[in-house]
Amino acid sequence: MRSPVACTAVMSAIVAAAMLAAIATIAAIPARAAGAHSEAAPASDDGRTPEQRMNARFPQKVRVGDLVGLPVQDVDDRILGYVTDVVRTQGGKIVLVMPEGGCLWRPGRPVPIPIETVAILARHLNLLDIPRDDVPKLPTFEPAAGSPIGRDDIIRIAIGSR
Repeated sequence: MRSPVACTAVMSAIVAAAMLAAIATIAAIPARAAGAHSEAAPASDDGRTPEQRMNARFPQKVRVGDLVGLPVQDVDDRILGYVTDVVRTQGGKIVLVMPEGGCLWRPGRPVPIPIETVAILARHLNLLDIPRDDVPKLPTFEPAAGSPIGRDDIIRIAIGSR
């Protein structure tokens, strides 16, 4: 029969070997770059308009009602908010309305997210051309600034990739 001291020494050696294997495995995993799952925001001086960037992302048809309720995420996959409405502005542009800020008992103020600045990927929208820090700086969306697009209407939105 083994002594308790011998069993403890064997168990310690097994635990130490397991910890070394775990450390070696973690060290071998390459570090994930920030925003590795999303397209990085292009430089603002790339000479293209937001419409040109959107057209380069292969826009596809989507039903407006399918966009309402989708999360809007930044390049690091952090949720910024959820689409509450899709509106055509008086200038003819399409914007996604999303509450910004707020908390459980107080909803955030609605901000317009231009459709040209997002791409759909599965069941979320990636905000590509507006940095996360600039979202609070967006103007408050006023309902008089546009008219809601019908939930069954079809619009075009860029397609994202990972």
